[in-house]
Amino acid sequence: MSALRIVVMGSGGVGGYFGARLARAGGAVTFVARGAHLDAIRRHGLRIRSAIEGEYAVKAEAVERLDGRPVADVALLCVKSFDTESALAALRPAVGPGTAVLSLQNGVDNVEKIDTGLGPGHALGGAAYVFAAIEAPGVIAHRFAGRIVFGELDGRITPRCERLREAFAEAGTPVELSTEIRRVLWEKYLFICAQAAVTAVTRCPTGVVRAIPETWRLYRTILEELAAVAAAAGVKLPADTVETIVKAAAALAPETTSSLAHDLSQGRRLELEGLHGHAVRLAERLGVPTPTVFAVYAVLKPHADGCAQPQGGSGPLGEPQGGQGLGPLRPRRANPESPARPRRADEPGSAQPPAER
Repeated sequence: MSALRIVVMGSGGVGGYFGARLARAGGAVTFVARGAHLDAIRRHGLRIRSAIEGEYAVKAEAVERLDGRPVADVALLCVKSFDTESALAALRPAVGPGTAVLSLQNGVDNVEKIDTGLGPGHALGGAAYVFAAIEAPGVIAHRFAGRIVFGELDGRITPRCERLREAFAEAGTPVELSTEIRRVLWEKYLFICAQAAVTAVTRCPTGVVRAIPETWRLYRTILEELAAVAAAAGVKLPADTVETIVKAAAALAPETTSSLAHDLSQGRRLELEGLHGHAVRLAERLGVPTPTVFAVYAVLKPHADGCAQPQGGSGPLGEPQGGQGLGPLRPRRANPESPARPRRADEPGSAQPPAER
C-alpha cells in the first residue's frame, strides 16, 4: 500500500511534531507554513529537539500555498481555533472527495466548521496530548508526551481511520481510535476551559490557584457548569468527569499555567471565542445557566484580539509573530521549591486530562 499523502495545516508545535514523526517514518508529508519558519524548513528541514527522543531533522515538502498540489489523503488541522475558517479555505485546493481532515485543535466545534467549509464527510475529531512548541524558525521543541485519540464523529470504525491509525503507529506515535470521540473532545474541553480560565484571569500558575480555597473552588465551579452544558447538548460524560479533572489538576506541577494565559501575557490573540465564548453561546441556546463561565469570558474579552504591535511568538501556520502584552507571569509562588518557568497545560498540552487516564 502506498504511503498516505498528508498535509499538515499549521506547522507549529502540534502539527510540526506529529508531522515530523510521520515524515520520518516515510509518510508523504507536506507542511504548510509561512515566513521565517517556512524558509528554515525549506533550507534545513524541520528539526525536532525532543527531551524524550533526542534531536533529529526531517526533509519534507514545505509550502505556503497548496494551489496545484496533489489531493491529500489526510490533512492534519493544527491551527488555533480562530484560524479554522481561513485555514480551511487555504486547504481547499488539496481536498478531494475522499480527503479526511483530522482536527487536532482545542475546542469542540471545529469539526462542524470543517463540514461547513469543505462539505460533509471530511471531518474527523481528534485530541492531541503533547507538550511541543516552536523554539526557533524551523525548530520544534518537544518536552513531554505525544499521544493522539481520534475517530469518526458517528462512532464508526472506517477504513480511512484504520489506515491513519496504522500510519501513526508506524511512526511510533501512541494512538487510540475512539468510537466516542465527541465524549473525548468534551472531556478535554472541560479541562482546557477551566485551566485556561483560572490561570489567565488570576495570572497565576496552578500551584497558587490550588493554595487559595476560593480560587480552587472557582476551578471546580467552571467544570460543573460546563458539564451541565455537555449534558444538555446530549454528550454523555462519565458521572465522575468533574472529579477526575480536579484530581488531574491537583497533580499538575505547581508552575503549570495554560497557553491562553501565556498568550495573554504576550499580547497575542486569544482562543477565547472557541473555548469560553462557544460555551457561553451554547449554554444560552440550551437554557443552561453558566454565570461563572460568562464572567470569565466577559473579563477576558477586552484582550481577545491581543495587542496591535507584533513582537515575537507564533502565528496560525507556525510563523513568528505576537505582541506586547501584559508582561510575563510573576506570581507569588505557592511552593518555594517549584521552578520559576511557567509550564502550559493545554495547547501545547503538558497535562493528562481525562482521556489520558
